[in-house]
Parts: sequence; C-alpha cells; structure tokens
Amino acid sequence: MGQQINQKTLVFIKPDAMARNLAGEIIARFQRVGLKIINCKMMWADKKLAEAHYPVTDEWLVGVGNHTLDDCKKYGYEAKEVVGTDDPKEIGHLIHRYNQEMLLSGPVLAMVLEGSHAVEVVRKLVGHTIPILAAPGTIRGDYSNDSSIVANPQKRTIYTLVHASGTPEEAEREITLWFGK
Repeated sequence: MGQQINQKTLVFIKPDAMARNLAGEIIARFQRVGLKIINCKMMWADKKLAEAHYPVTDEWLVGVGNHTLDDCKKYGYEAKEVVGTDDPKEIGHLIHRYNQEMLLSGPVLAMVLEGSHAVEVVRKLVGHTIPILAAPGTIRGDYSNDSSIVANPQKRTIYTLVHASGTPEEAEREITLWFGK
C-alpha cells in the first residue's frame, strides 16, 4: 500500500530564529501553502529531550564529520585548525554536542503541522540543512547564510533556524517525543 498523502510533521523554530523574532514569518510561510497547525507550544527543552531528539549512531557521526572535512577541503582550511581534529567521528561528536547546546540555549516553538505531503512540503520550504546552500525563497535561504566553516571555529552548531522531520517515520517518533501520544 502507498504512503499516506495527508501527513503530520514536527517543526520547531530554534532558539536562533526565536532570538531574531522570525517565528511569525516562518509560521506564515507554512500556513500560506495550506499546512495547518494542529498542536503548538513554546518551551525550553531540557537535557533529556535534547539527547532524545538528537540520537547518535556511528554512521551519523562519521557522515557529519566527513561533511565538515569536505567543507574544510573546499575552502582551503586544515580541519585541525578549524575544529581541532581531523577524525570524522570526533568531529561528529563535537557537532552532536553543539546541536544539543543550541537546543538548550533558548526557547523553542514546537509545532505539529498537518496537510497534504506535509513532510516533503515543509522540507522544501525550509531549504537545505546548510543555509549557505539553501535556495533563495526558502526559510534558510532567505534568513541565514551560515555554514560549518563559519560555525565550527566558534564551537557552535550551524544556525539553521528550524528543525523539520525528514521522513514520515521520523515525524511520528519526534511528535511523540515532543508532544506525547
């Protein structure tokens, strides 16, 4: 049987976007395409939630670390100078910690959005997870120009403004995590 067309997805507006007062503009973009907010809360995430939201696997650690190494090579930087190591797994652990620290750094506006193809539509609206690569017209493309080569020397995550579930299965897990059954 095919995938359900009417979907729910989790989006949260991260502390970097909240600090810049972008919540209204971001919400308006979702509503303009017909997505409906069916649950919403503003909160401060705690350490337990941050750890559960960012589960870590060796594959994820090495993948993220390799992306950072690729960026260093692309821009002509030595990874050891930028992040302090050239081991992809160690870099992945650093980025994992930075992601959690960002989530804990300020208020988050968490929302469950519902509508046709909600997961895909939201991912398209928010743009590439690395804002410098996000297309103009997307949330990240219009409101951020951050990258790992800027963030890592500052020992912080990339400012991506929003989180959006990547798959219907991820959305289901994350909605339960953030809003319960």
